[in-house]
Amino acid sequence: MAERVWTVRDALAWTAEYLGRKGDGNPRRSAEWLLSGATGLTRVELYAHHDRPLSESEREAFREGIERRAAGEPLQYVTGEMPFRHLVLKVRPGVFIPRPETELLVEAGLDEAEARGGEVVAVDLCTGSGAVACALAQEVPGARVYATEISPTAAEVARENAERCGVVERVTVLEGDLFAPLPEELRGHVDVVLANPPYVPSGDLPGLPSEVGGHEPALALDGGSDGLTVARRIMDEARGWLRPGGVLAMELDERRVADADQVMRAWYEETTTVRDLTGRDRIVAGRTGRGLGGHPM
Repeated sequence: MAERVWTVRDALAWTAEYLGRKGDGNPRRSAEWLLSGATGLTRVELYAHHDRPLSESEREAFREGIERRAAGEPLQYVTGEMPFRHLVLKVRPGVFIPRPETELLVEAGLDEAEARGGEVVAVDLCTGSGAVACALAQEVPGARVYATEISPTAAEVARENAERCGVVERVTVLEGDLFAPLPEELRGHVDVVLANPPYVPSGDLPGLPSEVGGHEPALALDGGSDGLTVARRIMDEARGWLRPGGVLAMELDERRVADADQVMRAWYEETTTVRDLTGRDRIVAGRTGRGLGGHPM
C-alpha cells in the first residue's frame, strides 16, 4: 500500500486540529510557523502552494517541531524566531521572548527621537534578544543605541539580531548588570533610557503558566519580593545617565505601575503611564528635572 502523500494543506489542517487538542491557544498560527520553518516557505507561500507535497526531510523536521510544541515548549523557541514590529528576530532557550506590548517601549523611543529631530542617544536595559534596541535603530536612522544584558546567552543573541537587522553599526550590545557596562562618557548625555526589567514578584513565579515559568529564564522574570526590585534601581540610577530633560520609560506588570509611578513622581517630571492594547497599565515614564529628593518608598 502506497504511503500517504502529505500536502501543505493536509499538514496545516491536521496540525492545527492536533495542537488545539493539546491546549495550544492559537493552533493555526503554530501550525503555520512550524511548517514555514520546516519547508522554508513563508506563511503566505504556504497558502499559494497548498497542494505542494512535503518531502520526507520536511515531514521529519515538521514532526519534531509538532512534538516540541505539543509538549508545551514556546513556539518561538521551537522555530527560533519571533516577529517584532517590522523585524523577525532570533530567539532561543535561555532568552526572554519579546511580547507584543513591549512595542510600546519602542514607541516611547520614537517619540523622543522625533522630538530631538531624529538624532537620539538611547540606552536599552535588560535588552534580552535586542528587540527594542534593534527596532529603534532600524526605524530611526539617527539613533545610537547602547543595549545592556546580564545574561551571556541573551547578549549573544542580541548581537546576532543587530547583525541580522542591519543595525550593528549603531547598536552596541554590552554584557553586564544594568548601567554598569556603559562607557563613562555617556553619563549625563543619554536622551532616553528604555527598560523591560524583570517584574514578576518572586512569590508569583510558581504560579506562572508552564509555558512561561517552565521555559523562559527566571533571571528575566524575577522582580524580587514586590516585583519592583530592579525597577527601583533603574529609576534611581538612570538619573545619573540621562541628560537634563531626558526620558526614562519602563514596561511593568499592570499591578506594579501605580507603585512605580509614585517613585517616578518623586524623582522625575512630566510622569505618565501608558496602557497597552488590552487597556492595562503597562508603561511608566518620566523626564529628569526637579524632585530629585530622597527615596519615597
